[in-house]
Amino acid sequence: MNANRIFIAAAGIIVIAFYFLFDLQAYMTLASLKSNFRILQNYYTANKLPFLAGFMAVYFFQTALSLPGSAIMSLAAGAIFGTSTGLLCVIIAATFGAVAAFLATRHLFQDYVTCKFGSRMDGINRKLEVRSFNYLLFLRLVPLFPFFLINLAAGLTCMPLRTFFWGTFLGIIPGGFLYVNAGTSLSAIDSMSDIVSPSVSGSLALLGIFVLLPIFFVSSSKESLK
Repeated sequence: MNANRIFIAAAGIIVIAFYFLFDLQAYMTLASLKSNFRILQNYYTANKLPFLAGFMAVYFFQTALSLPGSAIMSLAAGAIFGTSTGLLCVIIAATFGAVAAFLATRHLFQDYVTCKFGSRMDGINRKLEVRSFNYLLFLRLVPLFPFFLINLAAGLTCMPLRTFFWGTFLGIIPGGFLYVNAGTSLSAIDSMSDIVSPSVSGSLALLGIFVLLPIFFVSSSKESLK
């Protein structure tokens, strides 16, 4: 591993260690958000642009380093900024944070993974060459797949950066809207389970399946022509 990779890995480890050492995850809870909401709202009212920039920076680094708390941050965005501004902040910060995680993983580990699992990775990469956007969009839409794992796994493949960017940007809009919009009624939320109901999860899953339909149709057409 060259000096550049060592620096990136060390910087990431230090920030993550700082996050857990100082128990910052204690602030990433629904109870903490509710108890500090008025303070945050008042500070935003008095310092709109600095607070907005700082909020997006925190969301970006949280996503880039795969730290927990993105759902709480999305709720906070809706509660403090409102639906429109909050959703825009979440989409931009989460997308660029995901891109940073994607690029870091690719830079640090792709060569090793390709060397170690060359033949297996070749098969995966061949499938991603044509329909990587559809696969990524499906993974982003269906709430069963952890956001940070998708970022890391995609970085180990040959998926183009442009495809990852747009698949992430578009794919997180429905889920982002769900949490940001819920944040506008923060006082009515007693637990995180109140936000994503089974019917909503099912709707997102159906939307994800719809995205995969072109792949199934193409595969069926190829089979019928053989």
